[in-house]
Amino acid sequence: MAKTHATSKIRPHHLQQQRLSPFARLLQLMFGDWLSILLTLVSIGIVIALIPAFQWAVLDAHWQVASPAECREGGACWAFISAKLQFILFGLYPPEEQWRAMIVIGLILVLVLATLSPRMWGGRLLVLWALGIGAMLVLMNGGILGLAYVPTSKWGGLPVTLLLAVLSLGLAFPFAIVLALGRRGSLPVIRNVSIFIIEIVRGLPLVGLLFVAAILLPLFLPPDWTIDKLGRTLAALTVFAAAYLAEVIRGGLQGLPSGQIEASQALGIPYWKMVWHIVLPQAIQKVIPPLTNTAIVMVKNTALVLIVGVFDMLSAARSAATDPAWPGPSTEAYLFVAGIYFVICYGIAAYSRHLEAGINARNHS
Repeated sequence: MAKTHATSKIRPHHLQQQRLSPFARLLQLMFGDWLSILLTLVSIGIVIALIPAFQWAVLDAHWQVASPAECREGGACWAFISAKLQFILFGLYPPEEQWRAMIVIGLILVLVLATLSPRMWGGRLLVLWALGIGAMLVLMNGGILGLAYVPTSKWGGLPVTLLLAVLSLGLAFPFAIVLALGRRGSLPVIRNVSIFIIEIVRGLPLVGLLFVAAILLPLFLPPDWTIDKLGRTLAALTVFAAAYLAEVIRGGLQGLPSGQIEASQALGIPYWKMVWHIVLPQAIQKVIPPLTNTAIVMVKNTALVLIVGVFDMLSAARSAATDPAWPGPSTEAYLFVAGIYFVICYGIAAYSRHLEAGINARNHS
């Protein structure tokens, strides 16, 4: 009876909405109440404020110029991006060998696309990633198979950004699982060591870790030991990501009911089989949003490597903007790099939403 009474109240309003013209419904949506009026006015103000930016970026922009001097007046100089695109994307990598860097970018995209489907998850995908990363490093470094050797000091641009993001997250994930399980374990020594590592790393800024890895670490190594700067930077990013991922995974482990673990132990299932087949899949499903957030943060954190002299995409754009032949197009360079970062991070977020929707649909089916 209560449901019938509620439906009889809602139906006239719904029918009234259907009788309104589209314009009347738009007016009601924009000015139907005080909150709608306020939001409409704020939106109009934002649009008006963006008009000069739109004029600068589109209407008055220089898309093609005969000489850099033509960019000294008017709007944005997107012709600068066209002229410096190769340098921003590949940095100091030798121009005649940049096809190898392009293949590396393509391999990363192919592997990421292959990873999107949950049907591919498993040992086969891990082998595929291992082979792909090995091929990428061979392509970038060269020195074998007739490829010219290119030292890591010449690596730069988008391949370095993608490799640092993918490798740091990929290498950090197993360490994060071990740290999370150790912190949740019952053995005091392992638990305290895990807590110590996680809290120490989380208590340090990433910039500090990068300086330690790039500058201080070589001072403590024997004289005949040398670790490449890019490798040390990757190690710092991996340690940093592992500590944060460990806390995210620990949150998922805490959300699991203890009955499943107790039932697995009662059935005599070995510990690692229980963790791999029962505990981790459920724990990771529970923490997809914070895992996504950590992945996005790590992608953006790769831009900090310019502080220790690694020539990533942001460093390349910053260096390109100092070309005296062009009239200071720093804004355009940074906007272009920001657009690439946005595409990467938005893609990660969209994939996360797709995964969540699939998991929710499966749980409610």
